[in-house]
Amino acid sequence: MGWNEPPNKNQGKDPWGNRGKDEGPPDLDELVKKMQQGFGGIFGKKPDKFSGNQGSPMIWVLIIVALIAWLAYDMVYTIDEQERGVVLRFGKHVATMQPGLNIRLPQPIERVMRVNVGQIRPLTHRATMLTQDENIIDVDVAVKWQISDPFKYLFFVHDPMDTVRSATESAVREVIGKNKLDYILTEGRGDIADRQQVLLQSVLEEYGTGILVVGVEMQSAKPPDQVKEAFDDAIKAREDEQRTVNEAEAYSNDILPRARGQAARIREEANAYKARVIARAEGQASRFDQQLAEYRRAPEITRQRLYLDAMEGVLSNTSKVLIDSESNNSLIYLPIEQLMKRQKSAADSSQSSYNTGFMNNPSAGSGRSTSGSTDERLRGVR
Repeated sequence: MGWNEPPNKNQGKDPWGNRGKDEGPPDLDELVKKMQQGFGGIFGKKPDKFSGNQGSPMIWVLIIVALIAWLAYDMVYTIDEQERGVVLRFGKHVATMQPGLNIRLPQPIERVMRVNVGQIRPLTHRATMLTQDENIIDVDVAVKWQISDPFKYLFFVHDPMDTVRSATESAVREVIGKNKLDYILTEGRGDIADRQQVLLQSVLEEYGTGILVVGVEMQSAKPPDQVKEAFDDAIKAREDEQRTVNEAEAYSNDILPRARGQAARIREEANAYKARVIARAEGQASRFDQQLAEYRRAPEITRQRLYLDAMEGVLSNTSKVLIDSESNNSLIYLPIEQLMKRQKSAADSSQSSYNTGFMNNPSAGSGRSTSGSTDERLRGVR
């Protein structure tokens, strides 16, 4: 009888103890018995001699080693310098991992979400807005932002990018609406960008987005294309006005100092003339008082001296030469040419000394005129 014939003893099994093809799956009790035998072999328990095929302990050792390796791989995390790890334990935030090597519980107990906090993310917003003076302007704003709080960034807002875009539009419209068109297009671009950054950051902090605004820059600000020509004309007129104002200020800065200098010079000349006249009058009065006192002491001598001084002043301006006829010389030599030159040089030096030294001694140059007036007064006294 062949080995594959179904005798009663084998009950349809092949020589290796397997069931036939027509039979169903192995019995559950048989599977449990094999597993018990395998664990017993691992922990040193002797298998039952009546049991069937024995399990190999090496398989279970490999399974345990693989399980330990998988746990080590699943529990160890390496966080980069620009990253942070948000740790969730059964869905609840328990910690935020810093850069470096970190060990956490395996999944599904704890879950780690990596967030790049060092990346600078750009956002560009362009819109047509209305200014304070009811002018329309096209504004192009560039915003740079990064993540400051990973937990808030992941769970406090549904769509952080859309939130930043909406907050940027709101902040830009508010700042643009509070300023006039001329200020926006000229010197106010930097100030407006700073105010937009401050307002945008305050709005994002109020929403709890965990986002830090790094910078806001106004790339362009111009009127719409429909009114560009009229706007260019207005800008040209404004530039002409500013140029005219600058020219007027330059002319004023050139004329006013000159006028102030001339006025100061005239005032100084008037003060000098006043001081000269007063000093000259005081000198003449003092000279007259002194001559009067001398005249009262010696009238004849003083009269003679005054007469000689007056004649010297009169004759010094003439070309006549007086000779004493009582002289005993029969021949008189007169150097007329030398006398004329000497007289001319003496007159010139006298005039220059009078002009230069009058301020120091105003009464010095008034001798001749004073002597003449003194002679007339003395005649009246006599």
